[in-house]
Amino acid sequence: MHLHKSNRISIEINHDWCKGCWICIELCPNGVYSKSENITSKGKPQVQIKKIESCTGCMQCEFLCPDLAISVIKN
Repeated sequence: MHLHKSNRISIEINHDWCKGCWICIELCPNGVYSKSENITSKGKPQVQIKKIESCTGCMQCEFLCPDLAISVIKN
């Protein structure tokens, strides 16, 4: 798991659970996520945090992730 933090929000991504569907990338209204050059165990690029400071804590990524791979924590 990878934990990314800002002053207001922490986002935890469990790359073992992520299948690389990129729903989080497509649905994030603030462009927080992007594809990384690292490959998941399922053979797809991992999701990475591109702009943690842009996260508003709307939690769409957590609610819509079909693999439950994302946790958003409001600090």
